[in-house]
Amino acid sequence: MVKFPVIHKLKAVFILALVVLLTNTVITYSHTTKLMENQSCIYISEHKTLAIFCLAAFVNVLLLTYFYNLLQRHITNIQQAEQKIREQAAILDVVSDAILVSNIQNKIVFWNKGAESLYGWKNEDILGKNITELLYQPTSPQLEQALSTVINQGEWQGELHQLSKNGKEIIVKSRWTLVKDEDGQPKSILSVNTEVTSKKPLNAQLLRSQRLESIGTLASGIAHDLNNILSPILMAVQLLQMKSHDRQMQKVLNTLEGNVKRGANLLKQVLSFARGIEGKKTIVQVRQLLSEIEQIVQQTFPKSIICQTNIPENLWYVSGDTTQLHQVLMNLVLNARDAMPHGGILRITADNVVLTPQGGHHITLCIEDTGLGIPAKIQQQIFEPFFSTKEVGHGTGLGLSTASSIIDNHGGFINVQSEEGKGTQFQVYLPALVSNIQSVNYVEIESPTGNAELILVVDDEAIIREITKSSLEAYNYQVLTASDGKEALAIYTQHQEQISVVLLDMMMPSMDGAIAIRKLQQINPLVKIIAISGLLSESHEGAIAKMGVKAFLSKPCTAKELVQTINSVHTSN
Repeated sequence: MVKFPVIHKLKAVFILALVVLLTNTVITYSHTTKLMENQSCIYISEHKTLAIFCLAAFVNVLLLTYFYNLLQRHITNIQQAEQKIREQAAILDVVSDAILVSNIQNKIVFWNKGAESLYGWKNEDILGKNITELLYQPTSPQLEQALSTVINQGEWQGELHQLSKNGKEIIVKSRWTLVKDEDGQPKSILSVNTEVTSKKPLNAQLLRSQRLESIGTLASGIAHDLNNILSPILMAVQLLQMKSHDRQMQKVLNTLEGNVKRGANLLKQVLSFARGIEGKKTIVQVRQLLSEIEQIVQQTFPKSIICQTNIPENLWYVSGDTTQLHQVLMNLVLNARDAMPHGGILRITADNVVLTPQGGHHITLCIEDTGLGIPAKIQQQIFEPFFSTKEVGHGTGLGLSTASSIIDNHGGFINVQSEEGKGTQFQVYLPALVSNIQSVNYVEIESPTGNAELILVVDDEAIIREITKSSLEAYNYQVLTASDGKEALAIYTQHQEQISVVLLDMMMPSMDGAIAIRKLQQINPLVKIIAISGLLSESHEGAIAKMGVKAFLSKPCTAKELVQTINSVHTSN
């Protein structure tokens, strides 16, 4: 059924009322003329004419009344529609999103307060302007794709790169809807835009952090496997050292042993940073810590970077977390390396200082490079989370922020001095411990030999079982081996009276170390167990200790460490 607008109805009624009036006039005129020609019928004609006139007038009044009601209703509808439009416009001005409407010729016809705030143009200045010329670059594939999709499909949504009044590029999440006229033809495009410029870097950093977390998990698995590889190498080297009396061979074996230990230490550092393994606050000999950093720099940094150090022998101690302080220093030297892509000088210095007034005793650690330097305008931002001047994929923006937080937690502070083209200097101040603490001189203790005690070695790696067996036998121990927890339980059940100590790997298939410990304790509550693993953190070590384990060793360990631990456990009550 065809619906006609109210205005068309009003026009039709008006024309009909006009026709009735004209008809009434014509009829009255016609009858009046006839009366004048025929006087004999005056009386009858007068009544007839009067009746016709009254009927026409009545119909006309009805039509006029209907016309007035329609007109009044139309005016009311228009007023209500205008009020509704004003209310909707007010609502659209309240929302923070930018809402705009452009016609099919890309001329802006509506621009809310949110659009004024986002883009900078006022409503009165923007209406009638070409939207593509104001908000987009001259060539914008995103815009072309969006226009094509909304015309063909009636809607589109996605991200757009647009321009504000001051020329700044902004990123918006945009939703477009095609508005059609009464004939179904495209009339205009309604756009609702939400700014996401500030959220994009945060989302990218979140994804990067998640990626780093995944890398940490992967690094843990790799470290476990590498520790299993290094363990038999280290024990085999020491076994060869015991059997060889050739001085040249001893020199080669010592070099090999040193490199294996260095690889094991690097793995521990990877695990510390990748998994966030933290140590307790202890008395830290910072001089030793700086020596380790120097060694890493010399071994891993490009040869074009020259490392110079000046660390006094009497450098004071600090109370802190060794792993966290190591992380701070590593971050600073890595930043120095990245600031010298073509080489330069990296200086690592330390000194004892007394800050005044009432500043107390501190040590100062200085990391200085001759690199690119930091622009003065961003020096106050470098300690903010996720702030980075490096290219995407070359930094998380968390290094200096984390370092600053760690230093603050240790009661210290950090300063930076930098000049573009000349280099950067970071100075870390940490509260020092000035007391009667004496340096500890480690004296190597000769490893004790066994008295033919029986040791049960449990490990899923055959090569580790064999080399451990050979090493212990060289120190006068007897050894039984098991490849997993189930086999260990069977052997221990059979030989529990003879087995003195159980050396148990914590990560094994079928039955892991924790379950095997509980099963062994059910067989013999007094069983002496040494747990060994290349992956556990201190929190896990504490949990294992509560299970009744007598000692814990980290892979790879030396044969001497193993023998000394066995002797300590065997002789303890």
